[in-house]
Amino acid sequence: MSKTLTPSELVPSGLMWFRRDLRAHDNAALFHALKHCQKVHCVFVFDREILDALPRQDRRVEFIRESLVALDTELRGMAGQHDAGLIVRHAWASDEIPHLAQALGVQEVFTNHDDEPQALARDAKVRGALANAGIGFQTYKDHVIFERNEVLNQMGKPYGVFTPYKNAWLQKINPFYLRAYPVGKYVKALAARAPAYRQEVPTLSDLGFEATNLSALHIPTGSAGANALLEDFFDRMDNYHDTRDFPAVKGPSYLSVHLRFGTISIRQLASTAYQRMLTGSHGAQIWLSELIWREFYHQILFHHPHVVGASFKPEYDAIRWEHGKHAQTLFTAWCEGKTGYPLVDAAMLQLNQSGYMHNRLRMVVASFLTKDLGIDWRWGERYFAQHLNDFDLAANNGGWQWASSSGCDAQPYFRIFNPISQSEKFDAHGKFIRRYLPVLANLPDNLIHAPCQASPLELKAAGIELGQDYPYPIVDHASARAKTLERYAVVKREK
Repeated sequence: MSKTLTPSELVPSGLMWFRRDLRAHDNAALFHALKHCQKVHCVFVFDREILDALPRQDRRVEFIRESLVALDTELRGMAGQHDAGLIVRHAWASDEIPHLAQALGVQEVFTNHDDEPQALARDAKVRGALANAGIGFQTYKDHVIFERNEVLNQMGKPYGVFTPYKNAWLQKINPFYLRAYPVGKYVKALAARAPAYRQEVPTLSDLGFEATNLSALHIPTGSAGANALLEDFFDRMDNYHDTRDFPAVKGPSYLSVHLRFGTISIRQLASTAYQRMLTGSHGAQIWLSELIWREFYHQILFHHPHVVGASFKPEYDAIRWEHGKHAQTLFTAWCEGKTGYPLVDAAMLQLNQSGYMHNRLRMVVASFLTKDLGIDWRWGERYFAQHLNDFDLAANNGGWQWASSSGCDAQPYFRIFNPISQSEKFDAHGKFIRRYLPVLANLPDNLIHAPCQASPLELKAAGIELGQDYPYPIVDHASARAKTLERYAVVKREK
């Protein structure tokens, strides 16, 4: 990492292509570009292959846009010149990157890995077009600590169970893998933009999008926002194991969207957690495990791309889910937070209003959709993909397959969350429910988890008429559980 190249060894010019790594600090591809080139141009492409399919209001587009403004400012400051910074394009990336590389006359394009199937197909097309133009394409690991084939079992095969994967991950980790890339040593290579490329980062309107409630939600953006969240979480990390399951408590780090778009380095987060774990912090140990779960799902997606659209365990594709108008009615009630189960409904309203959902609640609502309502997990996966600020294909797919029992190291199919007891356990005083369902605010704590169990007098005292102010439960949990066990019996027959 530290060898200094002589001028004759340097590539005359390169192009750094930012994607899901929107930071200048500790960025693998940016480091290698700056180290190996005399001058480096920087680009981000708002990829129309992705954006054209999105609704015209999308918090993720706004988050990216605001983070790019910060990144552009950061690059200019590092270079010490106003004319440095980002070239930002709104185009099909697979066409624009080869075109821009040729227009700039670069010899190499540098970028970080993205192992999602659509991204791999795009990169293959870019690589081919660049090769035809005599331009190199260099890619690097940056989004995870260990990727692809770096953590394998003794047979040289990828792990399908989390705990042995985690143990192997922890055995392999050492300071080398957690070390930050010293981008600052080579910033003199950042190139000034020619006049034709000095436009400001486009506005949402320029991109054909409208503003969302991102700023009203006080979601911090860019590297500065990510580091502020990490600093805030640092003093809470030691208690993470005690607080992480309670949605009304400030327990999580809230860094998932920053990990998704790379406004903070995974090496910085893993190193912070690992060092705290070594001092005996149980909270840091559990948080590090969550980061390792993320890497586990990324290697599952890389080695088993069939999970996009199909069950990791093929026998689970034999399950007959609810279908037709009845299924659509149940699904709509789930989406709109109108199931009659307050914790489920409050969680869905949190997602719809903010693009965020607490991790415990993600498990609860996923279990409810698949095992209480009998709806195909892929319906829920798609809904989360449309609404989550931190949507990540590998983690979202892995989480849904875990909940539906069709994935690797998944929840056994016969373990079915009871939405009422989950509510009583993790939101005992109904604080989270009252925030998103104020109509239930006047119910006492012991009744807010299941208004249908309240007497007519208790409902009247709380100002609630079931069926009008709040729905009756759309399914009976006990009956649904029995039906689910029958539905999943096909899995045993398939084995």
